[in-house]
Amino acid sequence: MKYKSMLIPNTALKTTIFLSIFFLLFSYPIVAAAAPPSLTDPDRIAYKPLSFTPPKAERVTLDNGLILYTLEDRELPLVKITAVIRTGSAFDPPEKEGLAELTGKVIRTGGIEGMTGSAIDETLESMAAILHTTINRDSGVFSLSVLRNDRQKGLELFSRILMTPVFEMEKLTLAKELKIEELRRIPDDAQKLAFREFGRLIHEGSPRGRLATANSINRIQRDDLIRFHRLFYQPKRVMISISGDIDRKEAETLVNRYFGNWQPSEEKVEPPLLPQPKEGRIYILPKDLSQSVVIFGWLAPAKKSAQFFPLEIVDFIVGSGGFRSRIFQEIRTNRGLAYSTGSFYTAKSDYGLFGAYALTKSESTVEVVSLLRGIIKDIGQKPVLPKELEMTKSSILNSFIFSFTSANQIALQQLMIEYEGLPEDYLITYRNNINNVNTEDVLKAARQHLDPEKAIILIIGNDKICKEISTSFKDVSKIENSL
Repeated sequence: MKYKSMLIPNTALKTTIFLSIFFLLFSYPIVAAAAPPSLTDPDRIAYKPLSFTPPKAERVTLDNGLILYTLEDRELPLVKITAVIRTGSAFDPPEKEGLAELTGKVIRTGGIEGMTGSAIDETLESMAAILHTTINRDSGVFSLSVLRNDRQKGLELFSRILMTPVFEMEKLTLAKELKIEELRRIPDDAQKLAFREFGRLIHEGSPRGRLATANSINRIQRDDLIRFHRLFYQPKRVMISISGDIDRKEAETLVNRYFGNWQPSEEKVEPPLLPQPKEGRIYILPKDLSQSVVIFGWLAPAKKSAQFFPLEIVDFIVGSGGFRSRIFQEIRTNRGLAYSTGSFYTAKSDYGLFGAYALTKSESTVEVVSLLRGIIKDIGQKPVLPKELEMTKSSILNSFIFSFTSANQIALQQLMIEYEGLPEDYLITYRNNINNVNTEDVLKAARQHLDPEKAIILIIGNDKICKEISTSFKDVSKIENSL
């Protein structure tokens, strides 16, 4: 028998197979198909309440004032070390904006006593360790992830980077060049430019409103970094969390060994002035674009305020709640007027910001401004429906719980509670505080803090749109970008 005949049956065999299948399928009584079961509306599905009892990180204060939080987790042979420093761009001296950021970057890249920056990179790579640095307006964060077997070597290197950086001139020059190039590119991205200028306007009159420019970066010298480090990088301004495959006793011993001799500074640092509320105004920044960026903003309560919780709910309902949020539904889904739109509420220990935004085509800019005003005004005048309020609470609480998925997150969250001066039980009581918000609380918070007439509004668009805004609204000022 040839190989081909084994694969292709003859006609008689094909006929036999077809008849067998036919009689098998159709020789039994036909039964009517059962009706598909009705589907339950997802909004009506009942779930058991989620419990939230995170483990408590242990806290200790070293003799030099450094604060340590530790939380053991043996699931993986990893140790995560995070240092939070009371520094940030809000402390930049006038005419040298960008100093805090450059200091943080060159602490990481510019070497330590007895070791170049390149040698540090090679050492970290040999340990498969990851070191990140971030400098914000109100804090600096250094984090190191290292294998358990390298925990001592990693922590020793981490401590030397924080305590004894040498700020190599070559690395400082490179950092300045990279920052200037980053600033040069910002005007090419309308959204980045808009949020940068919005931050300057909403913080006007406060150090937080001063932004880095190419000129301010060029003025910064190595001695500036040394002075800034001496003033802000000292144990009384540093909090450290250590989590992972290490117990509290060993973590405390190692931190004492490598950070215990770090001497606190006697120089006092005054906190930066807070931004002050301003009368509502529209600012237009002309730019040759086929689309516009619109941002509304208000100064808002701090995280320790009782009105923080109602405003969390307002934010979710208005714009941060995704597809169901009012801004998204009205401006994007119903009218198709925005590429991206939503809201945000960022609360610090001493103040907060509430904002709403939209990226829209040029010809719909005036309409989008009016719609945003109307949506914000509406939530301060009409009570939220019970169903919308309950759905919002459920979404916020579910998101809150699932943000604590690792020992590092839990330890760092508890560290930040102390950093921001919040009550020790803040995380435990958060769910109850959200659940206790009622319709009247939401109405009151929106009415009191989100008056559309008092919003700082920034619009970036072409000349035609700027003229249209000027004739359609009052209290309009033309500005130039700060770069």
